[in-house]
Amino acid sequence: MNKETILVGIVTLVAGLVIGLLIGQKTSTGPVGKPSAAGAPVQQMPAVNMQQKLNELKSIVASDPNNRQAWVALGNEYFDANQFMSAIEAYDKALELNGNDANVLTDQGVMFRRLGWFDRAIANFEKAIEVDPSHSTSLFNLGIVYRHDLQDFAKAKEAWTRFLEINPTGPGSDRIRQELEFLKTHPELPKQ
Repeated sequence: MNKETILVGIVTLVAGLVIGLLIGQKTSTGPVGKPSAAGAPVQQMPAVNMQQKLNELKSIVASDPNNRQAWVALGNEYFDANQFMSAIEAYDKALELNGNDANVLTDQGVMFRRLGWFDRAIANFEKAIEVDPSHSTSLFNLGIVYRHDLQDFAKAKEAWTRFLEINPTGPGSDRIRQELEFLKTHPELPKQ
């Protein structure tokens, strides 16, 4: 054997070991890169059949139209499926049964925003804040509409300042601080 053949053999052996180690590490972690429990089999979560879930919820509300919880769940499923109008209608039914639910008002407001109905989105977020003055998610979304959709920086600042008063270190607070810093350094454009 010549030196070239031996060198190729050694390189191939080392490459095989490295690849084997990498593959071994990859299979010893869970599906999202988290180490799996020792000896526990890694299982994939079954895909949720959204249409089946929607059909079940529609069946429930058809037989029991006063089932507010089912209307909310139906609205949430439509929300997740980006079926804006269907979500709005389901949330309407839930709000007819109890109009004082800040979470449902906010979720419906998000659907209004996605349709470009900013005035209705704002009305929902404001109603949610009226129902629950500590509902930071409504203030967060209210600021989003004012800042990104309507470019009303003053009202965005107001909403987000209130958000930080309620939620100084919670989810979204760092992002809101960044947004407020941006608004300080960028003057509002004159309205056309």
